Amino acid sequence: MERSGPGNLVASGVLGVLSVAEMLFRSTDLGGGFAVLLLLTLASTLPLALVLGSAGPARSGTAVAVSTACVLSLVPFGILTVGGVVAQLVCVYVLGRAGATRLGGLLVLPYVVIALGSHEEPTRIVAVLVATLASAAAATGIAHHVRSTALAHSVTEQAFADTLLEHAARGERARIARELHDVVAHHISMIAVQAETGRLTTRGLPPEGADRFLAIGDTARTALTEMRRLLGVLREDADTGVQRRPQPGLGQLIDLVDESRDAAGSRTRLIVSGPVAALDPGIEVTAYRIVQEALTNARRHAPGAAVDVELRYGDEDLAVRVRDNGPGPTDARSGHGLLGMGERAATVGGTLRTGPAPGGGFLVEARLPVRSEAALP
Repeated sequence: MERSGPGNLVASGVLGVLSVAEMLFRSTDLGGGFAVLLLLTLASTLPLALVLGSAGPARSGTAVAVSTACVLSLVPFGILTVGGVVAQLVCVYVLGRAGATRLGGLLVLPYVVIALGSHEEPTRIVAVLVATLASAAAATGIAHHVRSTALAHSVTEQAFADTLLEHAARGERARIARELHDVVAHHISMIAVQAETGRLTTRGLPPEGADRFLAIGDTARTALTEMRRLLGVLREDADTGVQRRPQPGLGQLIDLVDESRDAAGSRTRLIVSGPVAALDPGIEVTAYRIVQEALTNARRHAPGAAVDVELRYGDEDLAVRVRDNGPGPTDARSGHGLLGMGERAATVGGTLRTGPAPGGGFLVEARLPVRSEAALP
């Protein structure tokens, strides 16, 4: 409940004094009814401060009390002061502005009944006047309520539209980042792969040419790293508020194998040999992505087949082998997945071999150097 401000108290007090003075001037010899009329006159004006300074049930109850005092002052005694009329009008206006339209209408209804049923002409005239003015006051309050509600809805809708626009912009930035990564990263990776392949397969290549091929490969890998770093910034701006995780490494292979086993419903094993050591993050994430893609291919092209994932740590390189006992190589297996794995391996200076496994099935084997300056995000 809100407290009545000093202005409301002063206004209701002045209104009460003026109403008492008017009642004393207009009243005749009422005998024992004088005290009752005095109390009704005060009850019809002084509680107005509470109507203006409260909210909810307190405001509604006080407005009903003021209206009741006005009606009881008019019907038995035939006197309704100007202060009481003002208080009645203020009550229905405040209720209309607060959205209590039904209650405001109910407070006008008694005056309509009095106007239709009273046999006293002065009482009927006062009732008609109050009913007309109260209806206008209630309509004004309702109009203000509708206007303020519409304004609030407009502000809310604008805020909602701004939020949708911001999310759409973030989604567009994320889409652009994905498309740039899918298109540009592929071609830059191919430049690095072709430079390395050209250096190794061109017969009679002079040292200067080999150095140029190396420089092309190094430049392509550097450009790829910088581009992915910039796209990461774009994605961070697009995915504000999204919880982020570090890039996966070999430590997460157990979880990856468990997920693959649960998804495929078949036996999937992880075999680790050699002295386990922490490797360059670029090497670890490359190995992880190769295993991830190989397991995805196995589930897709050899459903139900058992899969062995083997990591062999060596002094010079890390051997990654993923073998399944499925039907072996097919045309469907020579798609972008194998190409992407080869690009990842070549980007960090490694090699990838895919094909039939000894004894049947399909084999993906990668050899990645244990040290590489190229970091693949």
